[in-house]
Amino acid sequence: MSLLESIASPADLRSMNRAQLKEVADELRHYILSSVARTGGHLASNLGVVELTVALHTVFDTPEDRIVWDVGHQTYTHKILTGRRERMRTLRQTDGLSGFPKREESPYDAFIAGHSSTSISAALGMAVAARLKGEERRVVAVIGDGAMTAGMAFEALNNAGAMDANLLVVLNDNDMSISGNVGALNSYLTKLLSGRFYNNLRSRGEKILATLPPVYELAKRAEEHIKGMVTPSTLFEEFGFNYLGPIDGHDLDALIPTLVNIRALKGPQFLHVVTRKGKGYDHAEANPCLYHGVGKFEVAHGITPKPSPQPSYTEVFASWLCDMAAADNRLVGITPAMCEGSGMPEFSKRFPERYFDVGIAEQHALTFAAGLACEGQKPVVAIYSTFLQRAYDQLIHDIALQNLPVLLAIDRAGLVGADGPTHAGAFDLSFLRCIPNMLIATPSDEHECRCLLTTAYRHDGPSAVRYPRGTGPGAALSPTLEAFPIGKGVTRRNGHDIALIVFGAPLTAALQAAEALDASVADMRFVKPLDRDLLRQLASSHSRLVTLEENAVMGGAGSAVAEALAEMGITLPLLHLGLPDRFVEHGDPGVLLSRCGLDAAGIERDIRAWTAS
Repeated sequence: MSLLESIASPADLRSMNRAQLKEVADELRHYILSSVARTGGHLASNLGVVELTVALHTVFDTPEDRIVWDVGHQTYTHKILTGRRERMRTLRQTDGLSGFPKREESPYDAFIAGHSSTSISAALGMAVAARLKGEERRVVAVIGDGAMTAGMAFEALNNAGAMDANLLVVLNDNDMSISGNVGALNSYLTKLLSGRFYNNLRSRGEKILATLPPVYELAKRAEEHIKGMVTPSTLFEEFGFNYLGPIDGHDLDALIPTLVNIRALKGPQFLHVVTRKGKGYDHAEANPCLYHGVGKFEVAHGITPKPSPQPSYTEVFASWLCDMAAADNRLVGITPAMCEGSGMPEFSKRFPERYFDVGIAEQHALTFAAGLACEGQKPVVAIYSTFLQRAYDQLIHDIALQNLPVLLAIDRAGLVGADGPTHAGAFDLSFLRCIPNMLIATPSDEHECRCLLTTAYRHDGPSAVRYPRGTGPGAALSPTLEAFPIGKGVTRRNGHDIALIVFGAPLTAALQAAEALDASVADMRFVKPLDRDLLRQLASSHSRLVTLEENAVMGGAGSAVAEALAEMGITLPLLHLGLPDRFVEHGDPGVLLSRCGLDAAGIERDIRAWTAS
């Protein structure tokens, strides 16, 4: 039996010597690689935190001590060491292990983390709660350097430094090669500066020198200058943290003694560790972006990207963006750290002066776009639906209130499969349609996506086009920048008795169900403004109406239809089909849609049950 197989919980790590822990780390890296190759998942980030995770669980008494991960896609080692090794074969699959921390899944998962930059705030809350309850619990926030680009992380740092809580923030700096000062000398200095002797001496010296202000200030500045020669400490020290590092995040001989020293310290501590994404797998080290999120692959050969027989919605947007940018030099493209995911690499190469990646800063992205629009530019913000939630105030206050022509290209609308509820775009129609001045479009295929993007871009006001992850039905794309009439839908099928009023991607399933039901199908295209003439026509020629959307039923496009019918004084039996009032878990997209009743069979079944009641 391997050492890894003997570990049922982190307690087993604490009985091992340093050589055994290094062997465990090697086994973990091999296990993660082979496991993710079979299931798909996040690879490069997880290979980079193996030793750091081993060290944290060795030193801290988890789950009594809390570890809050940020972002959550670096937690595979954590899951394996906390009793979930055998379940890794179900990773991100229907009814299987989540790809992110999940409180319901394990007592070791202290906090969910699908969005980034939340760890310091959550960990500070836990540390303060421990103090209020008189508990000696230690709390650790592990935050990636990308997550440090968000304002929320700095808000939390600012608050934590003033709280004087027993909190350790570990900066997992994994976006650079290990710098020259992360060597034997710096590791030694970090262990020395984190030790009890130095900190006791420092504390006593502060008390004595506090009675002599000029001398105290001189000593403080001297300490900062000495530390500053070997560490980038000033920023975090100004926040009130005791900064330590940087140290090699793959060196257990440096990590473990340093963490042991830090665990004994009081107050806010900041440890800077440098790791390498993809560590131990040459393909991932060479191209960590390609190996960030992967499908199944052969370890020996790595990933060989294969062209898709048809473009995804993201690729449709990418092509449109470049075409529109070539036609209009006012267009600027903005992404909050999702260049590849949102389909912007080609745009960034062809129009580098008009491409802006603002980091994990969704709020800033929208207000930045508003500022550009104020000066006559035409911003296009490429953003995932789930991440748009983080910039709701900016959308209302800075864009819509001023009626500025900012286009939101909303990717990952609806369910997203393996990434689960933290990444699902289940609410955008509900929270967008109540905002004045908004134009909201829901393309049902690739051709409509391209045309509605053009329509929204040319609109003189705020607009949103929301489209799902993956591919559509395969509609042929127009080579031109064709636009549709705003607020006008189309009838896709004429039937009898029942009319399906469809918004976006569910159209394909609706047409299949309509064949069995002999129902009419309307592709509404726009949630706002609604095509009231088409609604009135459908209501006059059918005895029952059904709305269909891949968005939360509550407050969504179906609710807009109900409100419009009521305003027109039309009373008909009306059924709303969409996402249920619960968070839909991760899994195969087809299975999830079926469970929500949004596949063709489910739509037909629910309508037949409704008409029979």
